[in-house]
Amino acid sequence: MQNLHTPAGALFLSQILVPAFLSILFLQSGIDKVVDRRGNPDWLKGHFAKSPLAGMVPLMVLAITILELAAGALSAIGCVLITLSHDTTVAFYGAVVSALSILALFFGQRMAKDYAGAAILVPYFLLSLVAIYLLG
Repeated sequence: MQNLHTPAGALFLSQILVPAFLSILFLQSGIDKVVDRRGNPDWLKGHFAKSPLAGMVPLMVLAITILELAAGALSAIGCVLITLSHDTTVAFYGAVVSALSILALFFGQRMAKDYAGAAILVPYFLLSLVAIYLLG
């Protein structure tokens, strides 16, 4: 077993913990959109009512659901693979899809002029960039 109280051990732990965080974040959000198929689109229709994206809500919900589930699944599988074989490839792509998902959410929040909602996404985006760096 690797000594975790070293720079190499800290990197190894970070490579496990960051994808674990991203998997929880995106699997919970994506699964919630699948389980609450009516509530999310209904809320989003009101949220985007005064934006240029108003007519695209069903397509946006589908796209973000797919992105979130993919980011969460890749991150979860990647976390397991890092633990078992030290292979960061799948987790790296999970982090990339996570960043793309957050960019899509950020774009939507800005288009809806929900600047506070957009600002909340910044730390998650920064974490996904850190994950890309750690796993690359």
